[in-house]
Amino acid sequence: MNAMWRPALFLFVALTAITGLLYPALVTLIGRVAFPAQASGSLIVDQNRLLGSALIGQSFSDPGYFWGRPSATAPQPYNGAASSGSNLGPLNPALADAVKTRIAALRALDPENTAPIPVDLVTASASGLDPHISPAAALFQAARVARARGLKLDAVQDAIARHTQGRQWGLFGEPRVNVLELNRALDLMSQEVSGK
Repeated sequence: MNAMWRPALFLFVALTAITGLLYPALVTLIGRVAFPAQASGSLIVDQNRLLGSALIGQSFSDPGYFWGRPSATAPQPYNGAASSGSNLGPLNPALADAVKTRIAALRALDPENTAPIPVDLVTASASGLDPHISPAAALFQAARVARARGLKLDAVQDAIARHTQGRQWGLFGEPRVNVLELNRALDLMSQEVSGK
């Protein structure tokens, strides 16, 4: 019986060390060396102040900022510890009411804008953490943001174009705009215009 326990115990300890310690340490080291920003959470830092992550959306409600996709996470929006969608189907009255409320809020904020509202501004993503909106959703908000910030519409539209990312490897997904990065760029533009 001892003859069976000794190799089994040795294999258990060896495999625990390899798969539980060495392999994770090696992968972490490679990630930190090859992809330091991504391995640290793709954090956006400005003047030693953490603004957020490029991978997790944030809630913006000021008219001078672009708004992202609604978040269905609880207890607060964009809660990374509770990533989930709303699980409301297209025929669910609660979803229809939520979309109507979001449409009313966008229309009230910019009554002059009669363009169709892009769907990603009124529906949550599956994760509830999406940091991106479509270029159409950004352009829909451009006039409101320009007015609120005292910027020229062309300058805001140029900022949207500069921050529009194409399809992943030219094949996957759709063009998208990172809301936090775009808002940060507009903050810098506003500071330059005001001379601060």
